[in-house]
Amino acid sequence: MMAKDASLTKEAAKAKKANEKNSKKAALSKKPKKSIVKYFKDLKSEFKKVVWPSKKTVFNNTVVVLVTLVVSGICVWGLDTLFATLLRLALNMSSAG
Repeated sequence: MMAKDASLTKEAAKAKKANEKNSKKAALSKKPKKSIVKYFKDLKSEFKKVVWPSKKTVFNNTVVVLVTLVVSGICVWGLDTLFATLLRLALNMSSAG
């Protein structure tokens, strides 16, 4: 009688594990669909929170960036010209002496 009870409990334990695995698989197969839908719902709500700049603000920021680029370019060009001139002078002095 004890052997039958032990084998029944082992079988019951195996059946329980199989049911748990099947329920986990079912939950996992449903979960991505829900998470994708949730992702897009969250995305939509976040886009509603965004404060988009006006055309005037975008224009002003663009002008600031372009002016900064031009000024930086002129500074780099000036330094490059200065160092090239100094190098040329140093090389001419060394070859002349």
